[in-house]
Amino acid sequence: MAIQSKYSNEQVEAIIAEMLAVLDKHQAPTDLGLMVLGNCVTDLLTRRVPEAARCQVAEQFAKALTQSVKA
Repeated sequence: MAIQSKYSNEQVEAIIAEMLAVLDKHQAPTDLGLMVLGNCVTDLLTRRVPEAARCQVAEQFAKALTQSVKA
């Protein structure tokens, strides 16, 4: 069963395009881009997710990321 998002594809794609444009602007190699994005995820978790839920949310995010790159 497909997961229904509360965000439109257009909204998600627009933000992705802007973030990738910033990485391109700085000519960030893959490892630097991943480091920056990882730090952004950490910052979002720290600032916006209650401490008691952070590990669970991080694990769910990691699982979703792993699933998204599987062939």
